[in-house]
Amino acid sequence: MNPVIVKSMNSAPKTTTQRQLVDPFGRTVEYVRLSVTDKCNMRCFYCMPEGFKGFEVPENWLTFDEIERVIAAFTRLGVSRVRLTGGEPLVRKGLSDLISKLSALEGLDDLSLSTNATLLSRYAEDIHRAGVDRINVSLDSLRTDRFKEITGNGKLDEVLEGLQAAKDVGLAPVKINTVAMKGVNDDEFIDLVNYCGDMGFTLRFIETMPVGSTGRNASSNYLDLQQVISTLSKEFDLIPGVMSGGGPARYYKVRDNDLHIGFITPISQHFCESCNRVRLSVDGSLYLCLGDEHKFELRPLLRHGISDQALEEVIEEAMGLKPKKHEFNDNPDQVVRFMSMTGG
Repeated sequence: MNPVIVKSMNSAPKTTTQRQLVDPFGRTVEYVRLSVTDKCNMRCFYCMPEGFKGFEVPENWLTFDEIERVIAAFTRLGVSRVRLTGGEPLVRKGLSDLISKLSALEGLDDLSLSTNATLLSRYAEDIHRAGVDRINVSLDSLRTDRFKEITGNGKLDEVLEGLQAAKDVGLAPVKINTVAMKGVNDDEFIDLVNYCGDMGFTLRFIETMPVGSTGRNASSNYLDLQQVISTLSKEFDLIPGVMSGGGPARYYKVRDNDLHIGFITPISQHFCESCNRVRLSVDGSLYLCLGDEHKFELRPLLRHGISDQALEEVIEEAMGLKPKKHEFNDNPDQVVRFMSMTGG
């Protein structure tokens, strides 16, 4: 296993000394995507099979106290960003309690959440009060029948109500994530741009990825986002733009408008050289790359009484498993787990 370098920095926003996690290829890891559940109240065809029952049993979920310990260890090692994911994170009971615990951690500067927004009208105020400032929302269609077909059983009106609630309570920015699919929703991109412009949201297009059998099946609908950029450029005056956040999107701004449009291109233009993130699943498995099956299991260590110092050391050791790049193009069958099992 390659050695992991841990550096010191001269300054940090919340702590007097800040360490860094650096992988074997010199990339600093400062972002954790934390899955709080693998369950979801939708069945998007590219994410989870219809009728899927293979969810992790609750006794194997990390408890909120265990999650707090792990994320606290990450923050001591220099991680400053955490995104709560699923499945659908809002189906986990008591989520606002976990948010409050995490938002109080020294060194954690950015706590965000990804959601399908179906439950957001109920929980937007609670999660915002607990410490979430910004959210990402999956929305692949603005047409009721098509939305239901893509999601298996989703109700578009619930999502739109949730988005309005997010806006009303002051969650910002709200980023809309749209999986761009040829022959599925490629006739709606201009409508989605106009909707986000009207609502003051950011729109981000994402290429389909061969994660699990569902993702590979959806690859038949793959759409190179360079084509989408070209199409939108004929309708809107796009100029290069920048947005804050730890993600991989490349942004354009609509000239004379506050609307930003992002493009996440894991297939046509991978961003592995700047990857700054790892993923922690609900069962405590640490995945170092979305496109790789390697994992480091933390739950057994936590339940056998590992000390905080030893926990930091194993996290540093796990960074040695982070590959140089994913192999979606060269080896699309490599990842057998479904996207919902990893945490997006």
